[in-house]
Order: sequence, then structure tokens, then C-alpha cells
Amino acid sequence: MIRLSGVSRTFDGRAGRVEALRGIDLDVADGEFVAVLGRSGCGKSTLLRMIAGLLPVSEGEITVAGTPITRPRRDIAMLFQRPALLPWRSVLDNVLLPVEIFGWSRAKHRERARELLDLAGLGGFEKRLPHELSGGMQQRVSLCRSLIGEPRVMLMDEPFSALDALTREELSGELQRVHMETGATIVFVTHSIDEAVLLADRVVVLSPRPGRIRKVVEVDIPRPRTLGRNAHLAEVARVSADLHELLMERDAAEADRTDSPARAGAGGR
Repeated sequence: MIRLSGVSRTFDGRAGRVEALRGIDLDVADGEFVAVLGRSGCGKSTLLRMIAGLLPVSEGEITVAGTPITRPRRDIAMLFQRPALLPWRSVLDNVLLPVEIFGWSRAKHRERARELLDLAGLGGFEKRLPHELSGGMQQRVSLCRSLIGEPRVMLMDEPFSALDALTREELSGELQRVHMETGATIVFVTHSIDEAVLLADRVVVLSPRPGRIRKVVEVDIPRPRTLGRNAHLAEVARVSADLHELLMERDAAEADRTDSPARAGAGGR
């Protein structure tokens, strides 16, 4: 479904050129849930925006279903950290916003919007305004809005990061359910190890900038997954520990670059 071949991205700034990502090769299968995990500044969000067609690649190529990505597409939806709902529109009308933007049939999609709201636990809230909802409920509305066009690919940039721990866990469960029922292909950026293990089929671990794929970890644990008491808790803990160790490791070359000046300075004193 999604293929990244030798993808790199650099930015030109006042201080010179910054290399955000280097040589990313990755395939994401149809219907797969892939989490991208790494430290802040490793290029996770940049990678997601390139897949969405919001940023061009500096080198390499990104394709979806064999077609190169050169601009945003209707079959690729993106969910950001904040819900960004229109405050004067009801919950139902916010979900139907893409229908109006793309000129689709409102009558045809209205029933689908209600189905999605029911799926997200928002049945009965169709006429509410955003300010009448909690942060978690607003993000559910945003998720429904992303799904209304039945996208082939969903890109999610830390969508639960602004929420409290309990709400994040609750929405992680909702997202698992939505994914299993819709079969959408999802790429989910996060800096949370627990979130990655709860949600993903595979976790792509990026090294510090420039972001490179350090390792891809399989998460072969039956769904639904929770952090609470369940039959697979030990396996969840094991995968989480492996990912934590990977993130704590310093890239050897980076360590040499960082430590060498200190050693040289110490020897000169």
C-alpha cells in the first residue's frame, strides 16, 4: 500500500542546511497499523507530512498503491494533535465538513457520519457544539471526520498527546476498534512506547536526527490490547521493554561525535 524508497529530507534555514531524515526504506501493507517511534526531533512528523503530500521529499520516492505522492490526495486522511473543529458547527456538521469541501453528496454521507459517531461512542451528541464536549470527545469527532471519506490511508500525528493518561488509553481502545472494523491502513506517529505497543502491528524505531530506521519491531499480540490486567500483559511488557532499550541506546557514530571533543579536552588539561 505505502512504499518509501530511499527517502531523505533536508531543510534550509538561517543556520544552514538541516538534515531531518536520511535513507528511509519502508513498506506498509494494506490494512496494516504501523507506529513510528522516536525521540523528539528525529523527523517523525516530517515523515508523516511527506506521506501526506504536504512536504516534498528531498531524495527518494513515496508511493501509495503504486502512485507517486506529489500532493495531498482525497484517499489519504491526516489527524493532527489538536481536533481543529469549527466552533460554530455541530458535531455532525463537523464530521460532514470534508463532504462539503469535496462536493460529495451530503444525503449519502449523513447516515455514514451517524454510524461513525456511534462507532466512536458519540451517538446522541450529533447536535452538540465543540465547546460542550471534553477534549477526548472532540478528538473522537476529529477521528470520525477523518474517516467520513473512507480513506485508504490514515496518517495520525500524536493525536492523543494533549490528553490525560486515562483518556488516552480509552481512545487507544476506540482506535483499535475502529481499525479492526474499517480495515484502514494507519501510520501513527508517537513518542509513547506504551501507545505504540497497544496499537501497532509493527513499530518503526527512528534514530536521532537525521532520522534513520534503527529497527522495525513486530508486535504479534492478539487484539484488543490494554495496559490493564489481561492474558497478554507479560508480552506487552516484554515488547515495551525492548523498545525502551532501543530508544535508550545511542547511535554509535553519534556517541563518537559527542564524546570525542570531551575526551580530547580532558586530555589537554
